[in-house]
Amino acid sequence: MSRRRLAVALALLGVALAGCGKKGPPVAPETRLPAAPTALQASIDESAVMLSWTNPTRRHDGGPLKDLAQVRLFRHEDNGEGPLKPAVLSGRRIAGYEQIASFRLDPETHVDTSHWTDHRGLALGRRYVYVVTAADSSGRWSPPSERRAITFLAGPQPARALEATAGNRQVTVRWSPPTEFTDGTPATGELRYVVLRATGSEGSFVVVTPQPIATTSFTDTGLENDAEYRYTVRVVRVDPRATVTGAPSPTVAVTPLETARPAPPSNLVVIPSVGALRLAWTPSLATNVAGYVVYRAAGAEALGRIGTTTAGNTTFIDRDVRPGVAYRYAVSAVDNARQPNESVRSNEATATLP
Repeated sequence: MSRRRLAVALALLGVALAGCGKKGPPVAPETRLPAAPTALQASIDESAVMLSWTNPTRRHDGGPLKDLAQVRLFRHEDNGEGPLKPAVLSGRRIAGYEQIASFRLDPETHVDTSHWTDHRGLALGRRYVYVVTAADSSGRWSPPSERRAITFLAGPQPARALEATAGNRQVTVRWSPPTEFTDGTPATGELRYVVLRATGSEGSFVVVTPQPIATTSFTDTGLENDAEYRYTVRVVRVDPRATVTGAPSPTVAVTPLETARPAPPSNLVVIPSVGALRLAWTPSLATNVAGYVVYRAAGAEALGRIGTTTAGNTTFIDRDVRPGVAYRYAVSAVDNARQPNESVRSNEATATLP
């Protein structure tokens, strides 16, 4: 071999050896699979099964998954007897399960939680088993998620006799439980309740009970007085086989009102003058006073209302008086609520026009 050919061969061998030195051990293809979706949940809302799950953010080897591209949802139906059917990935399908949904996802925008509503071909008393798989942009599919089984049960009828009582910045809602499920059977077992509230005549309903409650009343606090609110209640059937939320009850509208009395005025004095008796008092300490009401009585008579003043006016002149008659006076404060609240009366003061 010539020197030139020997030099080229040695150079190529060096490059090959250097390249081999930089490579790590081969990676098994299955370790690069996406991890399985987790936290698969199922519940019944009226006539549908509501499903949710958490999409994977890691691969099977623990590395980050930045290109989640597709999710598939599978369902198996049986009579509820015996163990759950195993979920075994066969190619891109789950053996013995029917694919009921497929989601294309944007790899650039990771979706943490997915939701799906299953309302196809559901039959009362049948058990439905769900599993989910996920794939990356290269078409590598994860193992199946944990199985989630749910028996399709009849929901409760709506709550009965819903009523609402207004208070100061609060509303108390009361109702009666249903007597039947939607299939006509007695509403036995554990029932819980979800209270929803809407603001105004067109506002959307939002849940105001953080968790379903066991009692048939609920007090909603921190509201605005003189604002209209609407309420409805949904009954939740709690069963070991499934949790079923029924249809909303008829709504009820109510307006919270200020019910607390304002503080009364004080230090009322009456001073006789020419042809009149002049009243003065210390204003109420309440911040929502709209005005004052003046009461008067002649001699031993009962006090009667004779006039009013605005909030900033703490004096009153009574010209409808006769000389020689002893008049008794008292003053109260009235707030600016939609249905005004009146304070207790001030101290009484007596004077006689000369």
